[in-house]
Amino acid sequence: MNIRIEEVASQAGRELVDRLLDRFTTPDSDCRRTVSEIIERVRRDGDAAVVEYTRRFDAPQLEEADLRVTGEEFLRAESEVSAEFLDTLRFAAARIRAFHEREMEDSWFLTREDGTITGRMVRPVDSAGLYVPGGQGGSTPLVSSVLMNGIPAAIAGVPRRVMMTPPDREGRINPALLMAAREVGIDTVFKAGSAWAIAALAWGTGQVPAVDVIVGPGNQYVAEAKRQVMGRVRIDMIAGPSEVLILADGSASPAFIAADMLAQAEHDPQALALVITTSRDMADRIVGHLEGQLRQLDRRDIALASLERRGAILLVASVAEGVELANRIAIEHLELQVADPWQWLPAIRHAGAIFLGPHTPEAAGDYVAGPNHVLPTMGTARISSALGVETFLKKSSVISYSRQALLADADHIQRLAALEGLTAHGRSVAVRIGAQR
Repeated sequence: MNIRIEEVASQAGRELVDRLLDRFTTPDSDCRRTVSEIIERVRRDGDAAVVEYTRRFDAPQLEEADLRVTGEEFLRAESEVSAEFLDTLRFAAARIRAFHEREMEDSWFLTREDGTITGRMVRPVDSAGLYVPGGQGGSTPLVSSVLMNGIPAAIAGVPRRVMMTPPDREGRINPALLMAAREVGIDTVFKAGSAWAIAALAWGTGQVPAVDVIVGPGNQYVAEAKRQVMGRVRIDMIAGPSEVLILADGSASPAFIAADMLAQAEHDPQALALVITTSRDMADRIVGHLEGQLRQLDRRDIALASLERRGAILLVASVAEGVELANRIAIEHLELQVADPWQWLPAIRHAGAIFLGPHTPEAAGDYVAGPNHVLPTMGTARISSALGVETFLKKSSVISYSRQALLADADHIQRLAALEGLTAHGRSVAVRIGAQR
């Protein structure tokens, strides 16, 4: 296996770090142009365009009447999933729900002695669209994406929630996805994917209602479509390939580290799996375990391509140096496989999610731990956070003055208005304080 091992202090190591720090990418011009054309077509032709694209890329026989999942399809899905799956679905949903309920924000007010009341009123958006990728033609349903996006929207109190997901070639949605939708309270599901699904959610069609917020992962066309409709609607984030960085000292298990690197690498040849370690011996042992574990994977070709194209093991002089480097990289998933990881937690400033200790695989966070797995990638953990209940909330300021309060503040308001040359602002105060009650 040709995975890079570099000392950070070397010239090659510094060049590699520089590339990691500059890994934010945008789609090429062909992708941007294609997505722009798709959006314009959906805006113009609505359902007809959505169905045409779906026929071309997913389900050749789909008709407009088949675009929305029917009640009968939900009932059939319930009979097609196992009791064990439903048990796991409810277990995961309960964990995710319990965590996100703590995120709900309250409205609040402050009252001053002069009678002024100020505050913030928290309200949900009216509608949200959840995009769920097809997962290899429907054969690998991304149930966790439904839960991670749908549960926070429900807790926020969004009254209308719509799900878009591409059908298989027969025009069906995997029954596990439909049961996940039902678990989070969504009964409006449409059979459409890629950029045309995002366009439909942003602009609305005859059948698909326009929404206020669009969330959910997808390929470069989905990401670009979200970027192009951003502003008209709120989006969760522009996401890149999945990432993990494992900080390890000599106490770590190389087998665990290799397993967690492969768990990221199997997503996509562009996935990023990194290790920062204080031990050259640990680096060599990790490579040995990677080679051994790769042979056991169904997606070994994808994982190998990811590790050889983008994977790396970086050698540092100390855990403290490794922590600072991790902060600069600002990774999506950060694992601290070091002695006493809680000691180092306060030093972590930038990471989408942090996993502490040898028995906390990133996969636990993907499915059942509770925190959201929709996380900032490509270094944007420096400036953004995981998807959460707040993604579906908006805040309105509340201001109420008494006459006494306005008299007390009038000179300050008028002085600032005059300084900015906004005389009407000042007069709006003057007319009030000169008026008889």
